[in-house]
Amino acid sequence: MATSRQKAAKLKAEEYLKKLEIVRKSNEVNPFETKEQQRARIARAKIDPEYMVETYLPHYAMAKCADFHIEFCNDVAANPLIKEFEEWGRGLAKSVYCNIIEPLFLWIRGEEVFMCLMSDSKERAQELLADIQAELEGNPLLIHDFGQQKCEGDWEIGNFKTIDQRFIGMAFGIKKKVRGVRVKQRRPNLWVIDDLETPDTIANPKRMRKQADQIERDILPTMTGPTRRLLYANNKFARVMTQTILQERHPDWRVRQIKAYNKVTYEPRWNYYPREYYIEQEKAMGIPAAYAEFLHETKLEGSNFTEDEIQWGKLPPLEEFKMIISHWDIAYTDNETSDYNAIRVWGLHERNFWLIACYVRQSKMKLAVNWNCQYKIGLPKEANYLGQYESQFWNGEVQRSIEEAEDENDVDLNLMKVDTPTSNKVQRIIKFLKPYYQNGRIYYNEALRANSDTQVGIMQLVAVEEGSTEHDDAPDADHQAIEALEKYCTPSESRRRKGEKTYKTGVMKRLFNMP
Repeated sequence: MATSRQKAAKLKAEEYLKKLEIVRKSNEVNPFETKEQQRARIARAKIDPEYMVETYLPHYAMAKCADFHIEFCNDVAANPLIKEFEEWGRGLAKSVYCNIIEPLFLWIRGEEVFMCLMSDSKERAQELLADIQAELEGNPLLIHDFGQQKCEGDWEIGNFKTIDQRFIGMAFGIKKKVRGVRVKQRRPNLWVIDDLETPDTIANPKRMRKQADQIERDILPTMTGPTRRLLYANNKFARVMTQTILQERHPDWRVRQIKAYNKVTYEPRWNYYPREYYIEQEKAMGIPAAYAEFLHETKLEGSNFTEDEIQWGKLPPLEEFKMIISHWDIAYTDNETSDYNAIRVWGLHERNFWLIACYVRQSKMKLAVNWNCQYKIGLPKEANYLGQYESQFWNGEVQRSIEEAEDENDVDLNLMKVDTPTSNKVQRIIKFLKPYYQNGRIYYNEALRANSDTQVGIMQLVAVEEGSTEHDDAPDADHQAIEALEKYCTPSESRRRKGEKTYKTGVMKRLFNMP
């Protein structure tokens, strides 16, 4: 009786044979063409991506190449050190171009290609890599112009070498070790990351950070030669993803974001799809899902807080804030189900509360304290700053983490312990924060808009409601910091001159008895 592994191998082989059958019927060789015609075809294919696709890959040319397809091919070919995110809307052929067309274009141009493809699982990566493998094995015109490529004995699905080893392909799952990947003296020179995110990873920022670390620390160092390309293919359908974390860390890496259609006119970006297709998709999927998948626009709405209530603005000089307070909501462990270490830095400017900086991660306490130390070091001397944390979290380990971080960073945090109410936390957060958001008293530093810690905090905020199982560490820290700032909030000069009574906005507790 066949084992599950044998069945999977048989199914994989059958799927590959189906791909091969399609490829073998994709084009024909003209037996009467001259050598001059053949040389002219090859020469043009080396400089014209659209011609290359229509000539060698007509089964992928169901519509004319879009301008961004052609620009992508030329840009990648021109830059041997490119690091680029292909954030193309769903259905815009990003996998086809990253996994098949661009690698073949480089190969046709005469480059040696050692391509490694990584996906969420090895099986998925093998499936994606099998497309270009089938082209090299069975495409009649490619074989006619460049010779037989299949190397018997080195042609395993997801791990293959051409006869002259000018093209090498390997497939990896995200959990697979990639350190030291090489074939004799050859090392990878093209990594493609495709279809990496799953519902599990999207729900787990800690896991996404680990994936980003793996790309930086394991994948990139495998490329040691003069050509070191990295292509990351994924539409941006969520606020925090592995790619957004990498983009935040590497602002010099290019993001090629393509929206699938104009949401006002429904004009498609690529003429493969008619306007009616996207109209129907919005009806079927709902606008939030359609905008996320096709336009990279994610809008967060909760029953108590919505993203529309957040005002973004240019941060005033820190010296102009009456007071800046950071509150640390402590978490002891850093596993995938633990609470978040949330440090939210809020400041009072005139009558408004500003989110200045933040740290929101499932991490060890020491990392959070180190971040706090570095933030304090970076403050101008003229800024008024206080740091605090909840007294009920204090223990010897917390104190030890603080002291070690202070010694390592050569700074005194002077953190204060504060007592917090023991009443229903969700109701407390809603009752305190909601009026401030509604009354336009809350501002977020616009420099934090793309920050993954900020986005996690926003996701936690909009999830605040009774019965929610989402983490609420960031909004809880917001509550504590803003409440501490209230005592520094005084009536405006104009109102004092008019003799008006002290205002009480939201849930202001402190009354100023001023003449």
